[in-house]
Amino acid sequence: MAKATIPAVKGTRDFYPEEMAFRNWLYERVRETSQRFGYQEYEAPILERLELYAAKSGEELVKEQSFVLTDRGGDTLVMRPELTPSLARMIAQRQAQLVRPVRWFSFGPFWRYERPQRGRTREFFQWNIDLLGAETPAADGEIVAIAASFLRNVGLTADEVAIHINSRRLMEDRLAQIGIGDDLRPQVLRLIDRRDKLPAEKWRAWALDMGLSEAQLAALADLLGNPDLWQESEELRRVFATVEALGLGDYLLYDAGVVRGLDYYTGPVFEAYDRQRKFRAILGGGRYDNLVADVGGDRISGVGFAMGDVIIGLVLERAGKRPTLPLVPSRVLVTLFSPELYPQTLALAARLRAAGINAEQFLEATRLGKQIRYANRKGIPYILILGPDEVAAGRVVLKNLTTGEQETLSEQEAIARLRA
Repeated sequence: MAKATIPAVKGTRDFYPEEMAFRNWLYERVRETSQRFGYQEYEAPILERLELYAAKSGEELVKEQSFVLTDRGGDTLVMRPELTPSLARMIAQRQAQLVRPVRWFSFGPFWRYERPQRGRTREFFQWNIDLLGAETPAADGEIVAIAASFLRNVGLTADEVAIHINSRRLMEDRLAQIGIGDDLRPQVLRLIDRRDKLPAEKWRAWALDMGLSEAQLAALADLLGNPDLWQESEELRRVFATVEALGLGDYLLYDAGVVRGLDYYTGPVFEAYDRQRKFRAILGGGRYDNLVADVGGDRISGVGFAMGDVIIGLVLERAGKRPTLPLVPSRVLVTLFSPELYPQTLALAARLRAAGINAEQFLEATRLGKQIRYANRKGIPYILILGPDEVAAGRVVLKNLTTGEQETLSEQEAIARLRA
């Protein structure tokens, strides 16, 4: 009877080389897009104190979705479910030394205690990008443009994806006009955020249960159905103008139903979706003007977004845009002709690596056919053969496994071919 294999922890993923290749490709696109706009890379701890999240991230995130633990010293810690509070803490700690506006980005692991399903895992990797210290809506426009630029960079067109945008400030003003006061407003914003996630009757019953009248509910429905409401907001008009000027306006779509569930948002908020709405949000974010002050610093405005690695992978796959990536870094396999030539073969491989070529060494003196089959199965495009005749002549045999072409060359000629 075979011994049972210990399974991975529920909600986590094993990154075999093919999955790791995609994760690295995604990170490279993230880094390339972020740095193109002048953003610096940073990182924060995996563990944070519970109180950092308790005040501003929302009750559901802290009480129901966070991995919470107590260390041996008795401190209550959280495995970070998001990065914005950590960012605010880091900014607060060095706010006097930082050049503003601060443009930072990060890509790393996060944890949320959710029910694993397609498109949702408990451990995930996330891109976070933020601009702090700029009050102008042009900052919101830049961040939205970065999101659109990334989507375009990975091959997704404006016909395939859209960034849905709204303003918390605008919505709060309009909610006040229909008689929804400060005491009820946070609940109504959560109600709006859940509109597409619940059946219509259940959503309506929730609205009435929280205290909305039939008239207020009808006014709210009119509000959510107004596609031109954004034109009543100066900040949204400037965000649209900024993104348009950067040549990315086709990706932008006004959506009054986007309010974002986290409590710390204060201005424009946005989420990106595939046009057919087959998946959850690809990314989401917005403006937060009070978060740094809430963790002990001065008031510094901020705007940013986060994107997990799971949904973007599914969207790319459905659109036929997920790249086919090489699974091995090796450019060439240095074969081993005989045990006697092992030292010369190792020295050859070392010189190839010194020349900047990724070279893999076969470790046994076995049939050449077996070594070629190994290279083919791994996807290594070339092999080098160094036999007694080649050693005597100061030459090597280079074989292209894709075309079958084989040449006897000097070592420097072989290096030049492998670099091409």
